[in-house]
Amino acid sequence: QVQLVESGGGLVQAGGSLRLSCAASGRTTFSSYTMGWFRQAPGKEREFVARFSWTATTYYADSVKGRFTISRDNAKNTVYLQMNSLKPEDTAVYYCAAARYYIGTEPHRFGSWGQGTQVTVSS
Repeated sequence: QVQLVESGGGLVQAGGSLRLSCAASGRTTFSSYTMGWFRQAPGKEREFVARFSWTATTYYADSVKGRFTISRDNAKNTVYLQMNSLKPEDTAVYYCAAARYYIGTEPHRFGSWGQGTQVTVSS
C-alpha cells in the first residue's frame, strides 16, 4: 500500500489556475503505480478527472481535456494536476488515488486514496 497526501487546493476566480500536488509514501515502488485524480462535488458521485499510468500514458475526462494537465515526478514520488481556465463547475473535493499495475479509470480499482483537497471556483 501507498499513503497519499494532497495539497494545493483553495479558492480561485473563474478563469484562474491552481496546481494540486499529491505526495506518496510507503515501502513500495512509486513508478509501478498508475496515479489518478478524481473529484466529488456536493450531492454528486465521485468522478474521474485524469490519470498518469505506470506505463507513462495520460488520459483525461472530456470535461477537463485541454484545461488540466497531469504530470508525475517518480524521483519525488509526487503527481501533479495543473488546472487552468477553471470554471465554477470544477468546484469539488479533489482526491489523489493510486492503483498498482492498472491502466484504467474505475475508482474501485484504485486501492489507495488521499484525504482530499477542496477546490472552489467562484464566478
